[in-house]
Amino acid sequence: MSFPEKTRVAILISGRGSNMVSVIEAAKAPDYPAEIALVLSNRPEAAGLKRAAEAGIPAKAIDHTPFANRESFDAALDAALREAGIDLVCLAGFMRIFSAGFVEAWAGRMINIHPSLLPLFRGTHTHKQALAAGVRLHGCTVHYVVPELDAGPIIAQAAVPVLPGDDPESLADRVIVQEHRLYPKALALVAAGHAPLKDGRVDFAAACGAEGSLHSL
Repeated sequence: MSFPEKTRVAILISGRGSNMVSVIEAAKAPDYPAEIALVLSNRPEAAGLKRAAEAGIPAKAIDHTPFANRESFDAALDAALREAGIDLVCLAGFMRIFSAGFVEAWAGRMINIHPSLLPLFRGTHTHKQALAAGVRLHGCTVHYVVPELDAGPIIAQAAVPVLPGDDPESLADRVIVQEHRLYPKALALVAAGHAPLKDGRVDFAAACGAEGSLHSL
């Protein structure tokens, strides 16, 4: 899939938007292949909206609560994205499950960051799940969004050790550092057309070249 020289990106948030901020900061670089053209939230009180506005980015809330169903909210969201000329949607703590129609409309053009090494620990409370499972490595994953929750083709991952004495909070603190490093790099790959989908998977040869994986910082 080809994009314009600067891919127009919308970031969707539901809260404070810490991953959003990391992407906004990265996109300030002149050679970054994406521009953050819009920030949308389903919660008018989301702190990330103010942070986006302070960065000079158009920020808008579309409150999901007045809508009769998921499809009608998704239609409003889709209209706002298309009105802004968005090429690529970037989910950053957006706590809504999309209708299948919305996901299909943005197939190959919507990515998400999830706080686990997928396919392990889908859904919520991933750090608690990791500790309960006794894994020694945990981390985060950037993936394309598909109708099945947290099941899309994987673009990039970063791992952290699970240390003795960890609780969900300490583990989350270690993972979020990697999220902030990983997401801007993964978004840049997608925006530049270097992480294409082939037969339902990311073409890693195109994404990484001979130097190996994108991220194990």
